[in-house]
Amino acid sequence: MPAKEKPKVSSRPVWSGSISFGLVTIPVKLFVAVREKTLHFRSLHDQDRAPLKQKLVCSADGKEVHREHIVKGFEVEKDSYVVVRQEELDSVAPKATKTIDIQDFVALGEIDPVYFDRSYYVSPKPEGAKPYRLLLEAMNKSKKVAIARIVMHNKEYLAALRPHEADDADQPVLVMETMHFDDEVVSAGAVPDADHKPRVDDRELKMAQALIDSLTTEFKPQKYHDEYREKVMEMIERKAEGKQVVVRPESEPRAPKGHDLIAALEASLSKSKGGGTNGHHVLRGRRRRGSA
Repeated sequence: MPAKEKPKVSSRPVWSGSISFGLVTIPVKLFVAVREKTLHFRSLHDQDRAPLKQKLVCSADGKEVHREHIVKGFEVEKDSYVVVRQEELDSVAPKATKTIDIQDFVALGEIDPVYFDRSYYVSPKPEGAKPYRLLLEAMNKSKKVAIARIVMHNKEYLAALRPHEADDADQPVLVMETMHFDDEVVSAGAVPDADHKPRVDDRELKMAQALIDSLTTEFKPQKYHDEYREKVMEMIERKAEGKQVVVRPESEPRAPKGHDLIAALEASLSKSKGGGTNGHHVLRGRRRRGSA
């Protein structure tokens, strides 16, 4: 399948302000770096295909409630709410400083990717071109990323500024990643059975490493596609053209009888060396003699 054309950067920034770097101010604009492609379906009446509308109904008396009678409530305990007015929220909202306030510099490798949220391209305004380039090159030289705070759309964000070298750009640019705060990230220790540590023997480890080596390649993002979305759009286009759609469900590959971890690794390695499509093979662990 040919590579899809990347979406263009919008001509309108989503935020405009400046980077505060010590006593240096760098006027910049933010542009969305990722445009997610999701499928949106409307709920229709099956009789006349007219779109359906939702009504807001009171759970106590079942009557429809008009928007002028709606207030915000925060549940402090089950079925007990504190009503909060918009002006009260406005009084504690973060001050819109229009500044990306750099607080620290850290090594990128110290940040677990689980903390990253959304990406934005940082573009300098004409008067900020030189200090922008200075900051970018200094960060490249030091191999550091900046941790900053920014207020966008009345919400305060933790963010990371990092140099980004894209294949389709003449020179590196800064990218800002909004980040989750530490108390929003679930501890890995809370994952069920995360502390279970079965023993792995040397033969299994060597074969797993060999399989990884055989599948190792240069990352080319254009190689990967949202196959489900593409199939749905193809089906929708066929139906819009009045063509009949025949559904042929794909069967999952079954693991052979007597399958164990070593057999799965051997089969996977053999498939990858033989030029298989992706080297994937079902791995299903089973206890072997000499291993826990």
